[in-house]
Amino acid sequence: MIYLKTEEEIELLREANLVVARTLGEMAKWVAPGITTLKLDSIAEEYIRSQGAVPGFLGYAGYPNTLCISVNENVVHGIPSNYVLREGDIVSIDCGAVKDGYNGDSTYTFAVGEVAPEVLQLLKTTKESLYVGIEHAQPGNRIGDIGHSIQEYCEKRGYSVVRELTGHGVGKKLHEDPEVPNYGRKGVGPLIKNGMVIAIEPMINLGSKNIVFERDGWTCRTKDRKPSAHYEHTIAIHNGKPDILSSFKYVEEVLGEKSI
Repeated sequence: MIYLKTEEEIELLREANLVVARTLGEMAKWVAPGITTLKLDSIAEEYIRSQGAVPGFLGYAGYPNTLCISVNENVVHGIPSNYVLREGDIVSIDCGAVKDGYNGDSTYTFAVGEVAPEVLQLLKTTKESLYVGIEHAQPGNRIGDIGHSIQEYCEKRGYSVVRELTGHGVGKKLHEDPEVPNYGRKGVGPLIKNGMVIAIEPMINLGSKNIVFERDGWTCRTKDRKPSAHYEHTIAIHNGKPDILSSFKYVEEVLGEKSI
């Protein structure tokens, strides 16, 4: 069941997503060689609570932390730990927050110091593909149009698209219908309508599309251990067009010229 949101609900979802956006901006201040992913997690939890919100992932289906932090070959759902970030790493930080009963959800992949040029290009392409997907989230299109556009954009540039994990509807629940794959055929899937709120989140690999799940039950990594990038926005289909409720503005303000 796809729940279409009212104007009021869209604004509440925007507020939750802006908490997430500001939290990612805080992360941008701290991501650097020498910090542990667990320290980033504790900073994020404290910040989210300071904004009158609560972490959306903490305790979700038993998940133990505030952030999903996935380094290098880890695609998604990496559990924060005592791993120390190193020069040349890439780290995707997936953040959720609940404010006034509504969820925000967004992800940004950061370069840690100087990163290999081919890895930086993967990050750029993945981020660009997110906006390509958003452009296709137009009323009257179908969910398959979003995935097809992302897949085409990335595969033409030599990258592969993870199949097992998808975007999703967002509302009072973190994961609602519909699923939003990052691959597919034009003209298939649910009709995109005003009032839909969805998270679009390309997960793109430098090597093979194949993934494996680690024994912790959460962490997903590339089978060939090549790097993977992940960017995510929550958007509303609002007033006849896609309206991005989350934002990378706060990250980009911190990173300045180093923004990807």
